[in-house]
Amino acid sequence: MRIVHTLAELRAALAGAPAPAFVPTMGHLHKGHLALLRLARENGGPVAASIFVNRLQFGPNEDFDRYPRNLGRDCELLEGAGCDLVFAPDEGEFYAEPQTYTIQPPAELAGILEGAFRPGFFTGVCTVVMKLLQCVQPRIAVFGKKDYQQLMVIRGMVRQFALPLEVLAGETLRADDGLALSSRNGYLSASERAEAPQLQASLRAVQAAVKGGERDLVAIEARAMDTLRSRGWQPDYVAVRRRSDLQSPSADQVAAGEALVALAAARIGKTRLIDNLEL
Repeated sequence: MRIVHTLAELRAALAGAPAPAFVPTMGHLHKGHLALLRLARENGGPVAASIFVNRLQFGPNEDFDRYPRNLGRDCELLEGAGCDLVFAPDEGEFYAEPQTYTIQPPAELAGILEGAFRPGFFTGVCTVVMKLLQCVQPRIAVFGKKDYQQLMVIRGMVRQFALPLEVLAGETLRADDGLALSSRNGYLSASERAEAPQLQASLRAVQAAVKGGERDLVAIEARAMDTLRSRGWQPDYVAVRRRSDLQSPSADQVAAGEALVALAAARIGKTRLIDNLEL
């Protein structure tokens, strides 16, 4: 496995080689990331990954400075998963000048849910992903479904800019107790970690209510948030949305079997977790 840190090294490593399948990451890798690597590998050809903690997608009071970084460990895991090339630039290399050109995703998709609670987040995500895709020029890019809204935003960006690549979605990998694997799970104390699966449990309760014939989605969402609050969480949202565009479905659409997804974001202690469940 080759590890490169500069754009010049990356271009040299890619020159003359088949376009890779690409997995962009912010590092602090876990089994979920490695599952994305395996999905990339299953599609044949070389596999590339990036490790870059992107300042542009962190708000002023978020965890950019304390976000865990361990390049040596990450590279060992990537090599074990069959990665061929790792692009791990530092911030001065990747943003050699202020990134004043940015990608502005549509507000109707990027200004709701995560976008409403993290202003500018999806601008930062789209900008770094677009830049990484331009640098790596992959034929396939792999993203996880745990970040459901992010996946939809990126798919829309790739489609509207007619980028010559396919976006693949990897299923969410979970611990035995149902907690979605996340780099931020490491922030949890022992008691918070024991409580953390309740976020997924709240989504399963929403799923059961909808499948059981309840049609008042506002009441279902409010009940789920109240349950989380009663357990010491600070929920930002629990929302049932159409899978097609993350807009709220009408009662008629729910009754007609519209494909839906439940999404949630909440804090337990100082750690903010997100999760989703297709209904």
